[in-house]
Amino acid sequence: MSQTQLTPILSDIWDAERSWSLETYRSRGGYQALATAMDMAPGDVVETVKGSGLRGRGGAGFPTGLKWSFLPAPDGGPRYLVVNADESEPGACKDVPLMLANPHALIEGVAITSYAIGGNHAFIYLRGEVVHVYRRLLAAVREAREAGLIGTNLGPNGDYSLEITVHAGAGAYICGEETALLDSLEGRRGQPRLKPPFPAVAGLYARPTVVNNVESIASVPGILRGGTDWFSSMGTEKSAGHGLFSLSGHVARPGQYEAPLGITMRELIDMAGGIRAGHRLKFWTPGGSSSPILTEEHLDVPLDYESVGAAGSMLGTRSLMVFDETVSVVRVVSRWTDFYQHESCGKCTPCREGTYWMKQVMHRLEAGKGLPTDIDLLLDVSANIAGRSFCALGDASAVPIQSGIKYFRSEFEAGTHTAARELFPYEASAVFSEVGAR
Repeated sequence: MSQTQLTPILSDIWDAERSWSLETYRSRGGYQALATAMDMAPGDVVETVKGSGLRGRGGAGFPTGLKWSFLPAPDGGPRYLVVNADESEPGACKDVPLMLANPHALIEGVAITSYAIGGNHAFIYLRGEVVHVYRRLLAAVREAREAGLIGTNLGPNGDYSLEITVHAGAGAYICGEETALLDSLEGRRGQPRLKPPFPAVAGLYARPTVVNNVESIASVPGILRGGTDWFSSMGTEKSAGHGLFSLSGHVARPGQYEAPLGITMRELIDMAGGIRAGHRLKFWTPGGSSSPILTEEHLDVPLDYESVGAAGSMLGTRSLMVFDETVSVVRVVSRWTDFYQHESCGKCTPCREGTYWMKQVMHRLEAGKGLPTDIDLLLDVSANIAGRSFCALGDASAVPIQSGIKYFRSEFEAGTHTAARELFPYEASAVFSEVGAR
């Protein structure tokens, strides 16, 4: 991989003095892309992003420009852009540093996207716990408004206006699901909606809405500046461009590494100084806790959507958690299962009940008190959640258990026993009474 390909783009000013300020951002060419976009027809901006091959950086990898084009023809009513900044999955940590170090890349991307889809009001939905990021975004929006970059009388003819609202959520993982986010933004309880209709047709306030991830929108200015050929020259044929790879866990230098899609985990670990001294890699996740576990045999799999999918996992948000041989797979999966059970919104039975019972079984195995049948029970329960829950949270809860057992079944078996006196402590009546009580 050439040095040119590894030139930082999203992170190019992170180490600059006051990198978050409008002055620093504009000194590096910031907001030139917005001026370029304003000189184009909105439809041409959409086609430019579509032609670049940019895929959503929030996990699913859906083509960004194509999503914009799904909005129906204007009918005189409002249309909205909603930026999903509710980053909260275990291992996910790219959007928060991006907003903290360079919020104007996001603000410029919001302005370009809003113009392209014909929207005049955009929302950035942020986790309320990251107060420092919330304040920085508010300051960046204020700077942009005072500089005349957003507000009224925008564009060459002064006939465009844009308002940006930064909204702090209450800290629910379920609000990372786009329709639960929209309900929360409207003041309702954050729970996923039945689809269709999809947000492009009836989203925020039942109006056409585009929901995109922070990194997706922050990548748009670079495409307008560099052009579609420049962007598509990086990455792979079907996974174009660059992205932030978040390495956490047992590497010498955890952190954010920006690189073209298609880089391998082996290359990223080398960039991060290797596995911590005296230890060896045991397993890792390419897309946070919701992506199936991979092992050392997958180190040379290109980190693009197709290749990782073919290897049996998901690229997701490129949240690369690295674990060495000192870690118990059962303990890690148990903690992830705790998380998903805690964050389940309770709307659908498979996720609400399934995550609860998987948590009980995982705790038994972790304590060495599992039944010989517990592993098959976990596989059965997880299979009845995956593909049957109302949203992807249920699928995410099933994935660590299924992949953990696939690669490390012996560790799960080590947590079982056959002592009759410690068999499953619940009588059938107690099980039903407990379920009823909940």
